[in-house]
Amino acid sequence: MATTRRLFVPALAMLTLTACSNTEPDTPTAANYLASQPDSGPAGGEIDDRIGLDNTDLPALARLDPVLLKALRSAAADATSSGVDVYVTSGWRSAAYQQRLFDEAVRRYGSTDEARRWVQTPNNSKHVTGRAVDVGPTDAADWMSRHGNDYGLCQTYANEMWHFEMATTPGDTCPVALDDPSDERAEGRR
Repeated sequence: MATTRRLFVPALAMLTLTACSNTEPDTPTAANYLASQPDSGPAGGEIDDRIGLDNTDLPALARLDPVLLKALRSAAADATSSGVDVYVTSGWRSAAYQQRLFDEAVRRYGSTDEARRWVQTPNNSKHVTGRAVDVGPTDAADWMSRHGNDYGLCQTYANEMWHFEMATTPGDTCPVALDDPSDERAEGRR
């Protein structure tokens, strides 16, 4: 049974942290994410079905860069007005959780080089610094790919249609997406 965390934003648009079956290699379900990080849910360990987007008790959102969070709120409101609900599948991640994701990817793909195509190390992950967010479902990621630049949000990796970062000035053109996260290291882009 899926657990849903609804995060409401102005204009009745919503941003939702949701547990869903997700086949993307480096995107954990929200339920696994929340369960794996004692500090990611509301104080006291209780998880409410409706958590306000301004709720600082949810580090996965509260520890996002404030500019990213504001852009995400605005984009989610406009997407919802267009009939597309935007879900956050992963926001801020602790370094320990990112390391666990990386270690799991190494086991899955058989090498650190192949793992880096899908998962950054804690030292390189923009999730750990709160400067990246993963969205879903597919129609939301598609909407964000087409309209995210209006808010400064860009899909930064071609192999991760769900991963967005503040990579341009709102309204400007997004940079060409890197093939995968390992290109960042190779190009020295940070």
